[in-house]
Amino acid sequence: MRTKYLTIIATDSNTGGQTNGSIYSPDGIDMVYVEETDTGFMTIQSFYIGKYEVTQAQYQAIMGTNPSFFKGANNPVETVSLDDIKAFISKLNAMTNRHYRLPTISEWECAAREGTKRSSYEYSGSNNIDEVAWYKGNSKDNNNDATHPVGQKQPNALGIYDMSGNVWEWCEDNSDSSGCPDRGTRGGGWGNSAGACRVSLRGLNSPSTRIPDIGFRLALSL
Repeated sequence: MRTKYLTIIATDSNTGGQTNGSIYSPDGIDMVYVEETDTGFMTIQSFYIGKYEVTQAQYQAIMGTNPSFFKGANNPVETVSLDDIKAFISKLNAMTNRHYRLPTISEWECAAREGTKRSSYEYSGSNNIDEVAWYKGNSKDNNNDATHPVGQKQPNALGIYDMSGNVWEWCEDNSDSSGCPDRGTRGGGWGNSAGACRVSLRGLNSPSTRIPDIGFRLALSL
């Protein structure tokens, strides 16, 4: 697995191959294409989502700092609030002239369920959590629970890693129609039981939350 450092290329505004699971890496960030999907409740338009959770090296390349509690260049960045992420994305978009963003909770779940395949796996890519996720049952590092470098477990059928476990992932919105300011988090993390890493589970956190088990994954509009 190559190191997930960020190299800003900003070559052009064209997208890559547009078949389900195809990879587009315009700025040194591997993005996976998710085809338009009818979930039975709504139609989710085609989009790109990060193949990996954003790493500490990638975050530091843009922001010049690394707020993470568990240090490691290839580990997911964590201890970031929604405002921290918005600042990162704003700088990244200014450098690349693109429209990176957070996924919505529906887009996140669509990607975790392998797009048009609409997988019914309990976890993203498998019913066996140890195959696809770092969680409380297997995340010990030097006898302490911790994050792990991205991309070490098996990906789902679209080739997306760590959508279950490692760190929770911030989303752009929430599932509450009452106007609640909290934002959705998905996927579970290193300190959670297997049940918290199920694709179907939806978390909710204040945008100001900064804790060592919440990070994020980028999305990209077409």
